[in-house]
Amino acid sequence: MHRLYFLLVFLMAGPLLSAQDLYDIYQVKEIRITFKQAAWDVVLDSLKQLNNGDRLLASIKVDGVTYDSVGVRYKGNSSYFNVRNQESSKLPFNIKANYRKKKQRFKGGYKTLKLSNVFRDPSFLREVLSYEIARKYMPAPKANFTRLYVNDQLLGLYNNTESIDSKFLKEHYGYKEGVLFKCDPSWDAKKQKDCPAGDKASLMYLGEDSLCYQGLYELKTDTGWNALVNLTKVLNQTPEQLESVLNVDQSLWMLAFNNVLVNLDSYTGRLCHNYYLYQDSFGVFQPILWDMNLSFGGFRFDGNGTALSNEKMQKLSPFIHYKTKNKKRPLITQLLRDNLYRKVYIAHIRTILKDFFAESQYEKRGKTIQSSLDFYVKQDENKLYPYESFKRNLSEETLAGKSKIIGIRQLMSERTKYLQAHPLLAKIPPVISQNSHRHRAEKTYVNVQVKDATEVYLVYRDKPNAPFQRIAMKDDGTQEDRAAGDGYYGIAIDKKIGSQYYIIAVDEKTASLSPERAAREFHEIKY
Repeated sequence: MHRLYFLLVFLMAGPLLSAQDLYDIYQVKEIRITFKQAAWDVVLDSLKQLNNGDRLLASIKVDGVTYDSVGVRYKGNSSYFNVRNQESSKLPFNIKANYRKKKQRFKGGYKTLKLSNVFRDPSFLREVLSYEIARKYMPAPKANFTRLYVNDQLLGLYNNTESIDSKFLKEHYGYKEGVLFKCDPSWDAKKQKDCPAGDKASLMYLGEDSLCYQGLYELKTDTGWNALVNLTKVLNQTPEQLESVLNVDQSLWMLAFNNVLVNLDSYTGRLCHNYYLYQDSFGVFQPILWDMNLSFGGFRFDGNGTALSNEKMQKLSPFIHYKTKNKKRPLITQLLRDNLYRKVYIAHIRTILKDFFAESQYEKRGKTIQSSLDFYVKQDENKLYPYESFKRNLSEETLAGKSKIIGIRQLMSERTKYLQAHPLLAKIPPVISQNSHRHRAEKTYVNVQVKDATEVYLVYRDKPNAPFQRIAMKDDGTQEDRAAGDGYYGIAIDKKIGSQYYIIAVDEKTASLSPERAAREFHEIKY
């Protein structure tokens, strides 16, 4: 039956399958690790405890292709220690192709495999579905599923998530040499003497001494601490200069995503972690989402007290931390205090709801993914939670050990209603009906027609991956147009074929963007 299903998916998917790779969502991959050591698990446990970067050598076969001298270690914190304490063999793995052979890569040019054991997600959906949604709006890892064998023993069905490394950075930002931080505190790190009290990877400014930051962020490149210190200083002290050091729009998308999906195991929640910061070739930091297994309410702590009830997660305010002026979450409070950023943030929430939740699109997609996995979950004798929980958790609350994990539909059906009824989201935003551009001499004239806007902005750049610049467009309408709520706006910029742009139209309370998914999508200037 499962073979017939995948044949049908193949026939329906058409061109989507023409670019199959390691993370093809339409295939459950097979990975086989072979260690020379019979007690390989004991060795990996020891390496995990030492935490010194060492790995155990192995050969690995990925979809029939063998790679020798790869380096293997266990990964994770809760997903490792909690599962190991239960004496389960289904532990998460990090596998590096170029551990010994520096030029060795897995198919598609990938250097690292990150295999997660679906900890605290009985649905098997949260990681893959969340990243699929996120990629509509910002760079985010690809993810799918794989069956993992070690020394010919089936360990079970795993999430396979793309690593945020030089390949990912080059693909999405056109550059790979910049500064990279994994924003995940070292939980056993001691507070540095004479440093201000911080709060994990919160981007609070802790002074000029980089030692005050080094237990809170993990630097993945050789240098970069001064750049991080400067980012936190600008964010907290001179936020009007923030666009020179941070991709503000991508930050707003990340915050909107975390809020809509109640992804509290993130910057937004109590632990304030699970994201990356990458400083690109223009000196601008790019926030990147990471670790989605507790998205859709799998983690109940927002950092403002005790665990949230189901109802409180369903009705989580879109202005969490901002309303209380929480100084421990400056990325939220400093961005949302700006009138324009706050309006764009609300527009992003509206777009996510429309794309995935207003008509239960997420549930239909979840059912499709679960149908493709059903056979493999049944066969997984080491799965952390019962098969019945897999079947139920898309819809309703189930147990993951002793933890209650809210059903995805149970959460998002009520949450969608709550957000859609919010006064700012219920308000009809300005309508951008059309935009165009034309060339004259050395200038390009961009024109747009908007209804019920008080201001309109052109946001543009003259080369891919460069920071966008924002400029107010001029009101070219007549007094009669304005009286009818119609607006005609225009602006001239230097003519550079290939320039990319989008439009922001705002009124007193909210905003519209064209395209709606800007800046992931944009208009392009052509002849």
